[in-house]
Amino acid sequence: MSRKTHRPSITPWLLALLCASLLFSGCGRKAKTVAQGDSAEPDKVLYDRGLEDVNRGKHVIGRLTLQTLIATYPDSEYLAKAKLAMADSYYKEGGSAGLTQAIAEYKDFITFFEFLTDEAAYAQMQVGMAHYRRMEKPDRDRTWARLAEDEFQRFLIKYPDHTRAAEAEQRLREVQEVLAEGDYRIARYYFIKGSVRAAGGRLLEMVERYPLYSNADRSLMMLGECFEKSERGDIGARYYARVVRDYPLSELVPEARARLEHLGVPVPQPDPAALERMTREKEEGRDKQSLLRRAWGMVKTSPDVSTAARSGKPNLHPPAQPGGDPSSPGGITDVTAAPGGVSGSTGGPGAQAESVPATGAAPGASPSGPTPGAEPSSYQLVQIDPKKAKAIKRKEEEDRKRREAQEKKQKELEESSSKRRKP
Repeated sequence: MSRKTHRPSITPWLLALLCASLLFSGCGRKAKTVAQGDSAEPDKVLYDRGLEDVNRGKHVIGRLTLQTLIATYPDSEYLAKAKLAMADSYYKEGGSAGLTQAIAEYKDFITFFEFLTDEAAYAQMQVGMAHYRRMEKPDRDRTWARLAEDEFQRFLIKYPDHTRAAEAEQRLREVQEVLAEGDYRIARYYFIKGSVRAAGGRLLEMVERYPLYSNADRSLMMLGECFEKSERGDIGARYYARVVRDYPLSELVPEARARLEHLGVPVPQPDPAALERMTREKEEGRDKQSLLRRAWGMVKTSPDVSTAARSGKPNLHPPAQPGGDPSSPGGITDVTAAPGGVSGSTGGPGAQAESVPATGAAPGASPSGPTPGAEPSSYQLVQIDPKKAKAIKRKEEEDRKRREAQEKKQKELEESSSKRRKP
């Protein structure tokens, strides 16, 4: 008897499943073929992969991928983009080391790819922003603030019509607000102490360089008082007149008018441009430092820039060149406008520089003494000696350290004497 073997029959649903699998496998092979076609540009693949890692916050992995692209394909069209992406990675990573490396990468990009105008302008702006992020309070180290000022000025000089020019101007106004606040605090300390010469030395350059400073009117009043206390009321009246003319909505205008009338000097009319600027600032609501904001500022590590102006052209002249061409280095040369005196530095077109007031100086005498045979109203061309300015600052620092050492020694003596009195 023969045994029949029964084979399982293929059901229709199994055939449908087989056809579907074959169909999907064909689509997969097609997609894989397209992907392999894209890999014909490996430099682009590396760039996209590195940029994706950087955007996801994987900065180290992204930089390694971008560095591989730069080293392997030095003639790639993505070379400049990769360099810029590496600098952006350091900038996004932040921190002291990250921002320092970002500045170096951005500067390298500007050096080698300056012909790429838009990308070079972006890199220049990012250099300024990196210094801006490291900026400290006005009473701390001002190195980063000065570097940020220099980079923003360079951006506005090289790319005045760029789309980010308005942002750069606002950042520059904020940086100059911090720098001016630092000088104002030092000058106010010397003024309260009674050292009008030291206070005047700080204020002279500040009032010319930073006219948009929130306390510029107070600085001018203080400088006028410094000259008035030095028996140079004729020079002090010029600064009182500037308060009335350049800051017509200031609360110090009545006091400035009274001082001008007391000195017998005509009161000037308000400048229409200054009046328009201050009216606009009042409408925009320029912030003032409240008690709560000052308390919060003691906790914050970054400076408070809320009081910075929101309109007006910031000063584009570097400190080493108050009245020269801001795009070229050089010495400081100023024309004096003080009757019978020698000027300090000036900061803008038409600004009149005056001598640093010396206590007890006679009217018509310069800080170095009267010039024989010179007319009282003569204009002299002088060159400021930077070594003398550094020597004055060095002496002030030595005096401060000497006072601190004496105070410390006195405190130690008092503590030792108190211990001896105890049984």
